[in-house]
Amino acid sequence: MALPRLRPVALSLLFAFSAAQAQENTLSAVNVTAKGYSTSDLETPLSTVALDRDEIFRRGAANVGEALRGEPGIAISNDSAQGQNPIIRGLGKESIVLLVDGMRFNSAQPAGAIASFMSLGMAERLEVVKGGASVLYGTGALGGAINVLLPQAKFVPGIGVEAGASYDSASKGMRGTAVVNASSGDHAVMLGASLARIDDYKSPEGTVPRTGYDSDSFIGQYRFRIDAQQQLRLSLQQHKDEDVWYPGSTRPHANPKVSSTTVHSPQQQRRLAELGYSRKGTGEAPLNLDVRVYRQEMERSIYSWANGLKRDIGTTEVTFQTDGFDAKADWLVHPQHLVSFGVNAWEMTGNPDRMLASPPNFTTFVPNTPFQNASIKALGFYAQDDMRFGKLNLLAGLRYDTVKGDAESMKNGTVTSGLDSKDSAVSGSLGAIYEAAPLFRPYANYARAFRAPGMRERYESGLRGDGYFYAGSPEVEAEKADQFEIGIKGANATVNYGISAYYNQIDNYLTGQIMSGSAAVAACGAANATNCKKTVNLGSATIKGVEAHASWQFVSGQWLRAGYTRVRGENDDLDEPLFQMPADEVSLGWLGNVMPGVKADFTLRLVDDQDRIATQFTKGSENATAGFATADLGATWQVDKRNSLRFAVKNLADKAYHEHLTEGVSGNEILAVGRSFQLSWKGSF
Repeated sequence: MALPRLRPVALSLLFAFSAAQAQENTLSAVNVTAKGYSTSDLETPLSTVALDRDEIFRRGAANVGEALRGEPGIAISNDSAQGQNPIIRGLGKESIVLLVDGMRFNSAQPAGAIASFMSLGMAERLEVVKGGASVLYGTGALGGAINVLLPQAKFVPGIGVEAGASYDSASKGMRGTAVVNASSGDHAVMLGASLARIDDYKSPEGTVPRTGYDSDSFIGQYRFRIDAQQQLRLSLQQHKDEDVWYPGSTRPHANPKVSSTTVHSPQQQRRLAELGYSRKGTGEAPLNLDVRVYRQEMERSIYSWANGLKRDIGTTEVTFQTDGFDAKADWLVHPQHLVSFGVNAWEMTGNPDRMLASPPNFTTFVPNTPFQNASIKALGFYAQDDMRFGKLNLLAGLRYDTVKGDAESMKNGTVTSGLDSKDSAVSGSLGAIYEAAPLFRPYANYARAFRAPGMRERYESGLRGDGYFYAGSPEVEAEKADQFEIGIKGANATVNYGISAYYNQIDNYLTGQIMSGSAAVAACGAANATNCKKTVNLGSATIKGVEAHASWQFVSGQWLRAGYTRVRGENDDLDEPLFQMPADEVSLGWLGNVMPGVKADFTLRLVDDQDRIATQFTKGSENATAGFATADLGATWQVDKRNSLRFAVKNLADKAYHEHLTEGVSGNEILAVGRSFQLSWKGSF
């Protein structure tokens, strides 16, 4: 049964509670990602989220998507336990720039969450910028940016260790993390590891098969202090997942022998090497500088399992390699002007090796390479001025990018011409926030952002996780988006809140469109014409919404929190709701001291039914989703200054549900995790 409409409830509570997890002793969160350097949220004319290590620990999150679940303006699209992609203001993984320590994750991701290529267990902070962020992060930042900040080597004499471990009953999952920092003189070293062994989890209706996996993550960094202002650093990261299945990708197959197929990854791995130099300025007009070169490799095995035959009928081996260069500086040229500028350049290459089994027996494998020797090259220059005039803070930025795409061939070598492409764009932003009072800071901003088509959208023709055969579209054009946002922020010792409303107009909106008739035959071939999609540009799409959060310390040590999200997307070409928009949501919570050294918390999510669905565009394949409510309860005991224990119960009522954006055949989506008991420890030595 659908929940009551949530808007009246939410709007009456916005100034009383908060889903944004404000800390009791912090007036405003600090965010590095929003402006490119450390700044207060209250001085930023943008919507942001920042979770520190303690808050990530309290949430007991296994991945980025799970950590951000329930945050205002953020939804989750998932196809497995591991593959949980954040959705920011209705825009998915292709329209969000994901970063680790400020370096872009690049991968033509066919299944799962690109954010899963790291361990959240070692994260120091998780930061989100909501809305167009192309000025700082270039192509792809229509919805915003997510930055996961991992530990850095520190010049703290001696040896220090931070560690943690957890167990959850739903998946019998065990996780362990340790980070060691050692420093002497001008040398500092950091080493870290995070391991996970996860079984299939239980939903209220039983075990969900193929949701377990193993994960190993390792990081290391060496820093050399040249002098008081200058440092060199060498950073290494490696993350490896094994036996990852995506049950949300299960689709029926036309051949009864095959029955249905499910995508899985026997192994996937990310490797990163970075060499960097930083200089901290001094004097009345300090100039701070940071330069890095890096190589990142996303290596994947992507197989298609025939559930009737009990074996694979498709295998793909691919490595997406990115070589990048970043240089940025911020310069306090005047007490009222902090100017930042920089250049970003990267090249991603990919050459998938795909083999498909041939009917009728599916025992003979033949090459079916979607594309060969593809590359995307991006180059961008930006400048930004952070201006302060009394209680007025202005932020203005401008950027120019070029993105070039190319491939040797596509469609198993049958197409070798017309594959070059070039997109260029000017991005800009202008925002203002005014401190009328500590609890009343109105702000407004405009952002122009863009997204060049990705490698798969341009060149890959083949079966994807949603069950459709996609036709590569080298002719598609870049998206351009104009977002307008107004809002109010405020904070003091007892209240922290924010309300915003936004309007986002996206031209040349990129999406996969179902083809039929002669158009399907031309795009996908006669064999796939009944199950054909092609990446196209819609004329335009409009996304608008309202989101809010607030927290209130109603008595000393006792906080109430609430949040609200409302997103509306419109396919302007067909005058119908945009495909895959999140449902309305309210979250309520309490966090407080219950005895010396012990804090307890309670969180309630109220998610409305979603009946605003695309019917014409999807030809009836998107169905409405019922509303649901879930509750979580937990307690954290600060054993001493260095150690804390936490016990939590998630999905307290063992509610059977799935998010609207869960992937899968409509009506057969995998259920979310049922009631789960979690025990966690965090400590330092």
